[in-house]
Amino acid sequence: MVNKITGIVIALIGIAMLYMGGRLLLLGGSPFYAVMAIGLLIIAITLAMNKKIALTACAVLLWITLFWIIYEVGFDKWQWIPRGDILGLIGVWLAMPWVVRPLTGRKFHPFLGSTLIVIVAVVIGLMFYDPLPQEGKITNARQPSSAAVAHDDWVAYGGTNNGLRFSALNQINKQNVNNLEVAWTYHTGDLRQSDDASEYTFEATPLKANNTLYFCTPHNEIHALVPETGKLKWKYVPQKDRSYLQQHQTCRGVSYYEASAAQPQGNAPAICRKRIFNATTDAKLVALDADTGKRCADFGQDGIVDLRANMGEIRPHALMQTAAPLVAGNLVIVGGSVMDNGFDKGNPSGVIRAYDVQSGRLVWNFDPANPTQTQPIAANQNYPYDTPIAWGTLSADLHNGLVYVPFGNASPDELGIERDANSNTEKFRDALVALDLQTGTFKWRFQSSNHDLWDRDNPSQPSLLDIDYQGSKQPVVILPTKTGNLFVLNRLTGEPVYPVRQVPVSTDGVAGEKFAATQPVSSLNFLPEPLTEKSMWGITPFDQMACRIDFKSLRYDGNPWTPSTEQGSIIFPGNIGVFNWGSVAIDPERQILIASPVRLAYKYTLIKRTPETATKRMFTQDGQPYWNENFHGDYAIHIQQLASDLGIPCIAPPWGRMVGVDLKTGKTEWLRRVGTTKNLNTSFLPGRFPIGFPMGMVAHGGPLVTAGDVVFHGATADNFFRAYDINTGELLWQTELSAGAQATPSTWQGSDGKQYVVIAAGGHGSLGTKAGDSVVAFRLK
Repeated sequence: MVNKITGIVIALIGIAMLYMGGRLLLLGGSPFYAVMAIGLLIIAITLAMNKKIALTACAVLLWITLFWIIYEVGFDKWQWIPRGDILGLIGVWLAMPWVVRPLTGRKFHPFLGSTLIVIVAVVIGLMFYDPLPQEGKITNARQPSSAAVAHDDWVAYGGTNNGLRFSALNQINKQNVNNLEVAWTYHTGDLRQSDDASEYTFEATPLKANNTLYFCTPHNEIHALVPETGKLKWKYVPQKDRSYLQQHQTCRGVSYYEASAAQPQGNAPAICRKRIFNATTDAKLVALDADTGKRCADFGQDGIVDLRANMGEIRPHALMQTAAPLVAGNLVIVGGSVMDNGFDKGNPSGVIRAYDVQSGRLVWNFDPANPTQTQPIAANQNYPYDTPIAWGTLSADLHNGLVYVPFGNASPDELGIERDANSNTEKFRDALVALDLQTGTFKWRFQSSNHDLWDRDNPSQPSLLDIDYQGSKQPVVILPTKTGNLFVLNRLTGEPVYPVRQVPVSTDGVAGEKFAATQPVSSLNFLPEPLTEKSMWGITPFDQMACRIDFKSLRYDGNPWTPSTEQGSIIFPGNIGVFNWGSVAIDPERQILIASPVRLAYKYTLIKRTPETATKRMFTQDGQPYWNENFHGDYAIHIQQLASDLGIPCIAPPWGRMVGVDLKTGKTEWLRRVGTTKNLNTSFLPGRFPIGFPMGMVAHGGPLVTAGDVVFHGATADNFFRAYDINTGELLWQTELSAGAQATPSTWQGSDGKQYVVIAAGGHGSLGTKAGDSVVAFRLK
């Protein structure tokens, strides 16, 4: 009876596998699953007939499958899972005495049993082997650097305006970092409610200045704490405009300004000599007294500059600020962010504006549509719509008087049919631009992407330092990009220091689109390896076959620049990018770069707009809006992660890695997986995944490096905060937080002489990490 029921179950599995394997075969995919299905049906039939050959057939099928797995993916244990798990379980069940005895009169089948013993031994061996990590060691000696770096304080988003995310502190080092303990935990109380945006994220990097710790919450509350205890000094709570239509509800940081004692104040009494600046999601620039949290009355209108000024008509939630403003000298400089792909025209300008830190007076503006007109715009004029935006954090070289603007795309991001190839706007799309700090005058530009049709904007803060590349010392700016390039440019001229080549790409797509014939690729890059059908993943053969079928059904040209189509295209990397707002961290004294590149593929599908559907909102099958609707445009676009019905990425792990690069040579010296599956929000299990398999998870947030040769990194989707050896990438310490730490940490020295490391742990709505409102500080025991 047991064998008959077992035979029926195996037959059902075989029929389902034959159906999906047959579909895959008809699409030109691997025939193996159809072969496995036939083998399972043979086993089921002979088992139902009470034939002992069923056990032999199972052993033969196991050996065939084992050799096929090794042929396809080698000895990567994670890729063995979908190819062999169900058949392995069937084999184990068939080797049980209650199955074997009725067929053979014995408890043990020699061929099947020995086969399983061999396979189990191999699998156990694989548990101790990982083909991915690239072992190495960086031995660069520490040398004096001209770069301004963080010391006792952390006064800017990236530590300083160089954007290095490096601290010269070394009290916490690789020898003692495992002795870290929680110094204090602070709860902001600013939690997502039902009417807030779905992408509600606590991504702030706390500043330490003026003997105070400052940070912002998703609703642009500003909290000021005692650095050593986490006790609240003051907080500023603006009116909250909760709306699910807000595309991004986040604040990544505030900025600090302190007037020098010699700075003239005129005849008026000094107001707010120390200031905290915040750029808000409702497009305001707010100046607060750093000591009290009160608005600085002499800045703008009662401490607020309205960033909607001179923008013309703005649709609801179309203009926002998510990055920390740049305070450089006597200026506070902001870019902006707009709602991507909402409308084909009429999107707010991407103008860069510099305001006087005291009065809030507009000092200069750099408008990509009119790059030579940097004098402040007249009060009765508006900046042109639909220009490239810079939504990430800017950097400044104070010594050379330059500000670096990482421009991205202009909305709509994935369509270029209406673009004018000869316009100024096109020249600044996806370009790193250097401007004169005092006047906004254009100095140079470097285009990181040609005619971007994939949302490949430049999200990362540029990093400034001097490097000794190939024996020649050069001042450089390093720009991480969504494609995976790390462009290393002379920061005075914009000329590449590391070689850049233009590679040919696809130019065949939807009618009317203008495709660039080439795209730039840096010699230092983490462009993901091209996908193949073998790259598809899952946790069972069925979701892997579904991913294989998707792969064979969708367009994919084997590179990151596959055109979007109405039938659907695989875009790898997708719009989350290889690098995002977390940028990279660099030790300028040892010239080591640390980065956490992401590997995720997405599916882009163009949806033709007609006069009847020009303004019609489009929804997915489960009733969710597409968001990338591009009203009145040629196409709406549906963007979704290339994933199985279980919500698991179709590409095999790792989805997140960490790398160490020697900037003197441009060589990646080590590479490791980061993050585990623990706390993963899954659709196939209730609650969160309880086991931490070290696959390498998506990391949304940046690293921090210190002179103690330690890399601190949260960001992964498992709620952990970790420390690594900068020389080798070895994991030195980790602790589980109460929520996702999709943020970049900072470090400083307290008045008690102790070094602290702090990170925000509040989760990320789009990544599905656990939500919270914690800021957690660590110090040595």
